Amino acid sequence: MATFSICLLFTFNFIIFSNFCNTAYGIFCEETTEAITIKRLEKTSHLHFYFHDVISGKQPSVVKIAGPPNSTGYGFGATMIMDDALTEGPEISSKLVGRAQGMYAIAAQEELSLLMVMNFAFIEGTYNGSSISILGRNPVLNDIREMPIVGGSGVFRLARGYALAHTIRLDYKTGDATVEYHVYVSHY
Repeated sequence: MATFSICLLFTFNFIIFSNFCNTAYGIFCEETTEAITIKRLEKTSHLHFYFHDVISGKQPSVVKIAGPPNSTGYGFGATMIMDDALTEGPEISSKLVGRAQGMYAIAAQEELSLLMVMNFAFIEGTYNGSSISILGRNPVLNDIREMPIVGGSGVFRLARGYALAHTIRLDYKTGDATVEYHVYVSHY
């Protein structure tokens, strides 16, 4: 009898909730029950590509958008917005697989460490139209840097994982850099 009472109470509450949704929220309310489950298998993908941060030239992929007052350089507080190429190989002329879009800021006073807020938006293969979101600290003078994956879209919806960055080329005169990325992302 206790089971019947609980079921009846659940059904009664669900009917009230359904009526409330239909009248109060219209199309913005979705009814869900635990009886409906989607069986998904989680998998981990390893992505390997190269990131090209181009500050110099006629068409840079990075532009400084903010900085400390009375500053001419890229010191603490300098903030850049980017739309960098992601390529299959280390040369910028190799096959384009996506774009790194977002911003980064020099967020440390004592060292060269960036706050990275970016999406890797893919345009090739299985991942075409999908993206991975990264939000984390990038101490750029370290050989290998780890940044967390905090989400994604498309194939990478509900993604989590980490990205390992390794600078393979840095021109101190121009600031241009090529960074190798190994990304390990868990998704459904």
